[in-house]
Amino acid sequence: MSKTRLIVALDTPDLKAAEILLKKLKGLPLIYKVGSGLFTFAGPRAVDLAHKYGGKIFLDLKFHDIPNTVRNAVESAARLGVYSVSFHLSGGAEMLKAAVSLKKRPLLWGITVLTSFDEKSFSRTGFKNKIERTVFNLAALGAENGADGVVCSPREAAAVKKRFGATLQIITPGIRLEAGGDDQKRTLTPAGAASAGADFIVVGRPVLKATDPAAAVRNILEAIQ
Repeated sequence: MSKTRLIVALDTPDLKAAEILLKKLKGLPLIYKVGSGLFTFAGPRAVDLAHKYGGKIFLDLKFHDIPNTVRNAVESAARLGVYSVSFHLSGGAEMLKAAVSLKKRPLLWGITVLTSFDEKSFSRTGFKNKIERTVFNLAALGAENGADGVVCSPREAAAVKKRFGATLQIITPGIRLEAGGDDQKRTLTPAGAASAGADFIVVGRPVLKATDPAAAVRNILEAIQ
């Protein structure tokens, strides 16, 4: 079983808040996620800041567009020196192939079904299958067309790992230290996600809202190992 790695989401409102967090976490073995909130506000400066503190970057902008546009976006991400990028697998095989065709590119991690969905809300999106079947179908599309990993909830991680683990990395957001009433529906603890076979877990609020973020990270690292 591969070692589970921790990705901390830099879901801060601005660069000042991001740098405060990065200073507190400096030296810990982390990858940092730069998502649409911080990137929309600060752009590539957010990536540069995280690189300054020694972290690899998961650029989580969830590309979903025509093949040429996504290819160009991934090429731009490569110039920023990021470790990985996300895109929606529902964009289709041709979109993925266009990104895979780049000679120099980050890892391509395909989004399956967002962790904010439960079966009731997902049924209204137009997909004909339930969540788990849709995750499997999209993961298969990724595996067949050159994706490096798939992003799924920890609830589906074990099944996806069993079927696709030889070819795809498993990245799981929706990590909570305990059950809570927020917008994440399909969640597990860090240890639960690691046991399910996640190669990477993405943690945001449990670290960002902690009184001592570094201590929270150390506790999570201990739990997943």
